[in-house]
Amino acid sequence: MVKIPKLIPEHRLLSVADAKKAMKKYGTPLEKFPKMIESDPQAKRLGAKPGNLIAIDREDPTGKYTYYRLVLKG
Repeated sequence: MVKIPKLIPEHRLLSVADAKKAMKKYGTPLEKFPKMIESDPQAKRLGAKPGNLIAIDREDPTGKYTYYRLVLKG
């Protein structure tokens, strides 16, 4: 059986409490996270607004990783 890779990783809109946990975990303010604009297809799908933090769950042969993006106007 051939495993087909998932082309678009899972995106999740974080609650304010979860965004604060991510900021605390990485010791960085919200504005220092990598950015994405609100017109990004995944941001639009989630209904994200500027200031929201999105978690992106990616998986590769070495494990599962979560990346974060701050939504900006645009």
